[in-house]
Amino acid sequence: MFDNYLIEHCSPTLANLKTANLFRLSGVSKEELEIWAEERNREMGEKGITILPLTYSNGSALIYVCRKKRLKMDWEKDGVLEYLTNCGYCDFTADGAIRHLAGRICESQEFPHEIGLFLGYPLADVVGFVENKGKNCLCTGFWKVYGDEQEAKKQFARYQKCREIYARLFENGRSLGKLTVAA
Repeated sequence: MFDNYLIEHCSPTLANLKTANLFRLSGVSKEELEIWAEERNREMGEKGITILPLTYSNGSALIYVCRKKRLKMDWEKDGVLEYLTNCGYCDFTADGAIRHLAGRICESQEFPHEIGLFLGYPLADVVGFVENKGKNCLCTGFWKVYGDEQEAKKQFARYQKCREIYARLFENGRSLGKLTVAA
């Protein structure tokens, strides 16, 4: 069951087209979740994938699936580290920043919008979302777009095509290990 969520929500990350994805699992015990995440991290870690439960409460977990090397590359783009610093981040190792993000998710009344930078969204779209309070976007797909609409639409199409192909291959018996691209 958990693997189906990976295919449905994380195919672009598994294919190394996207830095990370996020999804919620419900109706799961903390022990089941830890065993599953440990098994998948062993299997996919050598290919650059990390699976981290960011939060767990009342049988529901928020799961972050990422490629830490891509995350570090994303943060090298102009303005990203400055923006994260303004959000209170000071440890820019992938593990340290992800821990800080998990803490912000647990402590904040509203979802920390800088999470877009942990998912590979362009800085212009994260800033635009915050400044516009989620309104007035140019288009919506895997995220709300405030910057380069044409490039975002191309990305959305690639991600959707990837999701469809991965779902078909997985349904036909291809394992997660074989579907995960090494990086």
